[in-house]
Amino acid sequence: MSLFSVADHRFMARALKLARQGLYTTDPNPRVGCVIVRYDRSAEGQVVGEGYHLRAGEPHAEVHALAAAGEQALGATAYVTLEPCSHTGRTGPCAVALANAGVGRVVVAMGDPNPQVSGRGIEHLRAAGIEVHVGLLEQDARALNPGFVLRMQSRRPFVRLKMAMSLDGRTAMGSGESQWITGPQARTQVQRLRARSSAILSGVESMIMDDARLTLRPEQLALPQAEEIVLRQPLRVILDSRLRLPLAAACLREPGRTLIITTEQHSPDKRQRLEAAGAEIQVLPSDAGGRVELADMLRWLADNEQVNELLVETGATLAGALLDAQLVDELQLFVAPTLLGGDARPLFELPGITRMADQKRLVIKEFRQVGQDWQIIATPRGD
Repeated sequence: MSLFSVADHRFMARALKLARQGLYTTDPNPRVGCVIVRYDRSAEGQVVGEGYHLRAGEPHAEVHALAAAGEQALGATAYVTLEPCSHTGRTGPCAVALANAGVGRVVVAMGDPNPQVSGRGIEHLRAAGIEVHVGLLEQDARALNPGFVLRMQSRRPFVRLKMAMSLDGRTAMGSGESQWITGPQARTQVQRLRARSSAILSGVESMIMDDARLTLRPEQLALPQAEEIVLRQPLRVILDSRLRLPLAAACLREPGRTLIITTEQHSPDKRQRLEAAGAEIQVLPSDAGGRVELADMLRWLADNEQVNELLVETGATLAGALLDAQLVDELQLFVAPTLLGGDARPLFELPGITRMADQKRLVIKEFRQVGQDWQIIATPRGD
């Protein structure tokens, strides 16, 4: 017999839908929704309060839902997509708030992925005499916060690699000219990928060639809350081992932060000029080839910048290096119905593949049309 009823599933699905309303705004916090239901008036339940977390530093989902429910929270069931917090940060502990409100039952989609605090919120609720059940629609809850879960458990962000290509697998002409392969609808999808990301990563070669801004633009987001969403510009991260980013680079003049990650202490003058132009510079270890050690870079971003989801928009070399190092969690490939020819630039540089046995196979998760283009969402198979 199932632990959860049909009504439990329905209300948790509602809580997950509410949580998605914070998709573009909660960073670096997780997206969380809460629904409070009374069953004393109807066996099917009646919603008396609901809420979701909007942005870091503001009240959590449970606080909004309890405020809406008021005294009706007493004896009610609370459906929460993530274990209620048990610690005091910029806001108070939600487990305490639920207990103080006198709820009778709490259904949690998933436990807190932070191993240092996981289970403490649930323990507090049970110690207060509240019935607690965990695991309803857990996979849906995890899918809503892939970066937060990975950062808490593995100290690295969820890496999403975005590439746009022609039907023959090319990303730019031999000269580097690349704008635009895909159409406006695909570019809107890319803007939304940027909006949900903590940071956007690119290599200096791509930045020199394209002079990309790596910003959110409200007119391309095509969302009702676009003007508010763009107030939080994702961190721009540029791998630049020799500090070659031009002082006039467009990204240095845009709102938000531009962080250059390099590999050695360069001349003070070179560094000072870039910093005066608006860049922040971080020195990290290099690999055997003198380039930024990618795994160390991801860990540093997770630990020091609280990067949950990292969107990679770059050229074939860095894209191939991340794939080769097994550091890509998801590929977002946009395919345009056009041909660029054999002299155009390839999608990935993957040295060492000389036999069919060496190929890197993918699992296609989703395939859909976006305007005149196609969007493929895939994951590396890892075998």
